[in-house]
Amino acid sequence: MATKTREKFATQVNSDILSAIREIAQSEGRQLQVLVDEALAGLIEKRRQGKPRAKVMASYQASHDRFADLYKKLAE
Repeated sequence: MATKTREKFATQVNSDILSAIREIAQSEGRQLQVLVDEALAGLIEKRRQGKPRAKVMASYQASHDRFADLYKKLAE
């Protein structure tokens, strides 16, 4: 398997999140960069699938529950 090119970058992360991910890396015997790659790849895949965020869906559902009759009338 060919080695993929790696690129360094700098960012800031919430200290609680960083602490938790370091604990996971240590408990699993994995490198932090592997977990970061995994998390970013998961985020990319999630976005590509086009799944709406939970907050957006909750707002949509609340609107639908409140205005269902109006939406039906508008559709007619």
